[in-house]
Amino acid sequence: MKPMFSRCLVSTLMAAFLCGIAQAEELVVGIFGGSFADDSKTCHIAAFEKATGAKVSLKLGSSSQFAAGIRATGGKSDFDVVYIDNSLASQLKNEKLLEAIDKSKLSNAPDISPRAFDKDGQYVVFMTGATVIVYDTKQVKTPPTSWADLAKPEFAGRLAIGDISGTSGSQFLMALNRMKGGTLDNMNPGFEAIKPLAKSSVTLYTQADQIVSLFERQEIAAAVWYPDRAGSAIDKGLPLAIVYPQEGAVGILPALVIPKGAKSPALALKYIDQVLSKDGQTCFAERKYAGPVNTQVKLSDKAAKIVPYKESFDKLWLPDPEAVAKSLPEWTKRWQREVAR
Repeated sequence: MKPMFSRCLVSTLMAAFLCGIAQAEELVVGIFGGSFADDSKTCHIAAFEKATGAKVSLKLGSSSQFAAGIRATGGKSDFDVVYIDNSLASQLKNEKLLEAIDKSKLSNAPDISPRAFDKDGQYVVFMTGATVIVYDTKQVKTPPTSWADLAKPEFAGRLAIGDISGTSGSQFLMALNRMKGGTLDNMNPGFEAIKPLAKSSVTLYTQADQIVSLFERQEIAAAVWYPDRAGSAIDKGLPLAIVYPQEGAVGILPALVIPKGAKSPALALKYIDQVLSKDGQTCFAERKYAGPVNTQVKLSDKAAKIVPYKESFDKLWLPDPEAVAKSLPEWTKRWQREVAR
């Protein structure tokens, strides 16, 4: 009888164990790749999985790719949470493709800057970033101080700029347009200014981490890039410096959204809450050089020199996301006709 009892007990325990595995929830998250995803695993995902018992499945891509994917599924999204630029989040909101984010279910909401929440409660900004100039200190003897400096002969064939499908591409276009006297309703100056730069650029990159290998091989001397990516590259030994142009860098407000039809919206809110926590924000600010939106975070001196902070944050230009969302599709078509190679 004892052997039979033992076998039954083992079988019961094994069945319970397997049942527990089968019932573990999965959260599908659309996220930016490279060092961004790596640091998210360390700062947010590990703590979330430990606290909830759920498993996070990451799908890597860009803001424009995620927006296209959400549209393609038409309210039956494959994602539970998506990282996306706030202008594209505004587009999806206007297309009624997002679930509401209930602040009352976010324990960290009281500590978050009110500016981080969409006025209609459809998305929340989780960090502040920027489109800036990054250059190789070994190759560049006279550091650039203005967007206009990138048109100087010494950068011809040694510059990389982003494609308009990425945030830095559209923001650099807007920055040049603004510098040349244009407006969001009149982008002609910007397109005329960016055409020769695109022609002489080494690449119109579509993924942010493409720039790392180009700097490593000294194929470029400068790039229109992001301070968080540059900070990570500096930590790995690349001789780079970050410039917030005198006209003001363009601010980036990446957001978190829950697509319409997400399979686990309640779990998605718990994930967002973890990203917004003081510990999560502090870790991400120090590792990824992402400006925190949690007001309880105190930055180290090193991080404060890289992220948009104090004077550099105050000088950021933050284009109206609704206006950008409205015009971006037409700018993209024009880019394909006039700029893309």
